[in-house]
Amino acid sequence: MGCCGSTERTKREWKPLEDRSCTDLPWFLLFTVFCVGMGSICGFTIATGGAGRLVFGYDSYGNTCGQRNEQIEGVRLSGLDQTDKKYVFFLDPCNIDIVQRKIKSMALCVSLCPDEELKTYQDLKRFAMHNGSELCSYELAGHKYPGLPERFDKCPKLPVPPSKSLPVFNRCTPVDISCYAKFAEAVVTLVSDNSVLHRLIGGVMASKEIIVGLCLLALVLSMILMVIIRYISAVLVWILTAMVVLGSLAGTSILWWLYIDHRLTANETLSKETTETTETKDAKEEAEMTRDNAQALLVYAIAATVFTVIILLLMLFMRKRVALTIALFHVAGKVFIHLPLLTLQPFCTFLALLLFWMYWGLVLLFLGTTGNPVQNEETGLTEFRLTGPLQYMTWYHAVGLIWISEFILACQQMTVAGAVVTYYYTRDKTRLPVTPILSSVLRLMRYHLGTVAKGSFIITLVKIPRLMLMYVHNQLKGKENACARCMLKTCICCLWCLEKCLNYLNQNAYAATAINSTSFCTSARDAFVILVENALRVAAINAVGDFVLFLGKILIVTSTAFAGVLLLNYQRDYAEWVLPLIIVCLFAFLVAHCFLSIFEIVVDVLFLCFAIDTKYNDGTPGKEFYMDKALMEFVENSRKLERVVERGRSRPTEAVSVEGPEMKPMAPGTSSA
Repeated sequence: MGCCGSTERTKREWKPLEDRSCTDLPWFLLFTVFCVGMGSICGFTIATGGAGRLVFGYDSYGNTCGQRNEQIEGVRLSGLDQTDKKYVFFLDPCNIDIVQRKIKSMALCVSLCPDEELKTYQDLKRFAMHNGSELCSYELAGHKYPGLPERFDKCPKLPVPPSKSLPVFNRCTPVDISCYAKFAEAVVTLVSDNSVLHRLIGGVMASKEIIVGLCLLALVLSMILMVIIRYISAVLVWILTAMVVLGSLAGTSILWWLYIDHRLTANETLSKETTETTETKDAKEEAEMTRDNAQALLVYAIAATVFTVIILLLMLFMRKRVALTIALFHVAGKVFIHLPLLTLQPFCTFLALLLFWMYWGLVLLFLGTTGNPVQNEETGLTEFRLTGPLQYMTWYHAVGLIWISEFILACQQMTVAGAVVTYYYTRDKTRLPVTPILSSVLRLMRYHLGTVAKGSFIITLVKIPRLMLMYVHNQLKGKENACARCMLKTCICCLWCLEKCLNYLNQNAYAATAINSTSFCTSARDAFVILVENALRVAAINAVGDFVLFLGKILIVTSTAFAGVLLLNYQRDYAEWVLPLIIVCLFAFLVAHCFLSIFEIVVDVLFLCFAIDTKYNDGTPGKEFYMDKALMEFVENSRKLERVVERGRSRPTEAVSVEGPEMKPMAPGTSSA
């Protein structure tokens, strides 16, 4: 780690990038012990043979294929020498349990998979005599297959389809996989008509080049949007703001117009009724319906009016904060120009997550073939199951999936925050480190892994109960009463909101740690205080900024989908467009979300740095601002507006100067503090 402890300052002082010390070292040690436990589970599965049984396969009597086996107590035909029998052969590969999603057929170790169709028991006998590979149960002699009474239960179901062995996992797999269509339906649950499934898959395979090209287009569009958003942010934000205000006014006006029109119609109907001596039932119902519609429109119009007034007041009081959002977007664009390697962060994070998920899934498969041999009472087949305290290894492994995944995502946030903090608090941008991203990664690994581990663990504590409640809700779907369903959904929603709030607070805590090298709790407290002091600014940035970035994602998805429609329409051979377009749109949204999430992190870190800068500096000598020119202009305009307000409040007879201290911009020649 490069250090052995950390000390906290008794008095809160923001000294950006001045010194570094280890933070949350006990949590780093705890996370290391947890990762050692995850590795121990993998080692246990390998040592107990679970990994070998998964890779080489095993028969229904507990014998691992391709190896010499030991006798299993109480299991007949176990402990056989299967050195020459390396392939797993299923007597009825289409006997599938849809609920458990597994093959229920008896499995045997064979020396060769049948490469041609075997239609009769004479064919089974001839295959066993010529190739030395007996496809019936071990106790049956190959030359007696046609006359044995047990052949109907302990020999493969006829006809035996031709099969080939898988390249790594030595299982005999039928060449024609049509019998797996039902199993694929249960797993994928895409369509119930196999012909539709075949057409969709055929359309994907026929248009795979276009799909790859469109995915690359989404990637390029995302990178371009991150750069050009700094130039269109002002126009875009104000256009969106104007559209929201005008849309609210137009909707409210239309509702009031409809209410007045229904009211006039109701009055006309009422006046006709008073002049007529007789009144029909239909006329009564029509008049009553008109009054009900008018009353409903009145409620809608009042609600829309209240909403419009709130929107107008928010725009009136938060117009300066909207200008701050525009300035932050502008500076964020500059950050990506100075730190272009930030665009690679989504790739690095995705690669790390992908490698970990592959490892986790492989170990989970190992766990599925680890444990004590147990004979299934229903099928009579031997299975391996974890019993006793060992079964908790699966739960430990599941917690590891969440914690380590959140840890990897938190490392990305800390890395981006460290690079942006270095950029912000370096007055002379020409003196930035050669690779700020690499410097941030090294600081993270040397000093702050404990902080990241603690923050990710807090998210894990909230996510696990939410996932458990979601599982319970799915299992009880249609069985629970309305009250229980409402309570479950409420708890899930509350935990989801809590998780989002903690994610946002953690992100700002990582930025505070990158600035001042404080522990997670101290950084979270300091960041929370700063955010509360700038609550209106935070609301404006999150509301306007998130909406702009969401529209950016929609723009990338729609542009990619439009290009896909044009290309698929140009290629007349492609009959099925639905699945290729869905795949492309999902990938485009995923890529746009990854890249624009990095942009969002940069904006949030810049705002925290800006809030700290304006709180502890005022532009006077010795307290010069660190901020960029765009943010400096925003502060200057705000101060000018404050001076105008002060002059308006002061009496005309007073000659007191209300000019504030002159702001000093960044000194290009000074070094980073």
